[in-house]
Amino acid sequence: MSDDPEPAVNISGGATGGGAAAEFDPATAATRAETVVDRLGELFWQKEYGGRDAFTCLVRTILSQNTSDKASQPAHDALIDRYDGPDTDLAESLAAAERSTLAETISGAGLYNQKSETIIDTAEWVLEEFGSAAAFDAFVKGEDPETVRETLLSVRGVGPKTADCVLLFAGGRGGVFPVDTHVHRIYRRMGVAPADADHEAVRAVLERDVPAAKCGFGHTATIQFGREYCTARKPACLEDPDACPMADLCDQIGVYPETGEVVDPADAPEAVAADD
Repeated sequence: MSDDPEPAVNISGGATGGGAAAEFDPATAATRAETVVDRLGELFWQKEYGGRDAFTCLVRTILSQNTSDKASQPAHDALIDRYDGPDTDLAESLAAAERSTLAETISGAGLYNQKSETIIDTAEWVLEEFGSAAAFDAFVKGEDPETVRETLLSVRGVGPKTADCVLLFAGGRGGVFPVDTHVHRIYRRMGVAPADADHEAVRAVLERDVPAAKCGFGHTATIQFGREYCTARKPACLEDPDACPMADLCDQIGVYPETGEVVDPADAPEAVAADD
């Protein structure tokens, strides 16, 4: 949890963050997905998003792949301490980095050999395509979002979640709902998205059914909900149906309190039967 004091009012987006302010009222939600996000708006706080440096955000997201924030944040801090500075272009610095040294620097993030190679390749790509990290930042914040997304997805090691996080946290773009492992699990478990939906299919449902101004908040708040309540192996409802604030909105696909069993929604008997 952050040590920052919470704001006096719950916000999502806002002019200085690049997004649009949003209000959360489940009673007025137009879709089930929006009702879920509005309920999350009553539970969690979200400060303004957008405005981060795009290349720094890209590097941070690469480091976070297949690991926890607890592991990836110190690795990111160590990378910034070694390779960045007030008069430094981070893309130039990382493009010139010795891979073994970078790997050692970010070793706490896991998969450090692979990630160090990806980061160096990405830095070289930024310099080749844009000339500098600052020019890349201007592209992310000023170009059409679909163009930015397609461009990022053309880079080796950059997947949909990484591209969407750059669009959201650097570009402050509304209507972007990145799908990580928590988001993918929770909205299929709830029955908001099909049980066998892949990450892109879940994203399509959420970006269709959640208002653009609420997507940024929805992403971060769903992750928090996944950590505090709807964990992969021991969701709160498993032992106490009243322990989850989303119980009345959830189909519990793959969660069986009677037996204590939890499976991926795609493997749930009721989901398999529905496909037959």
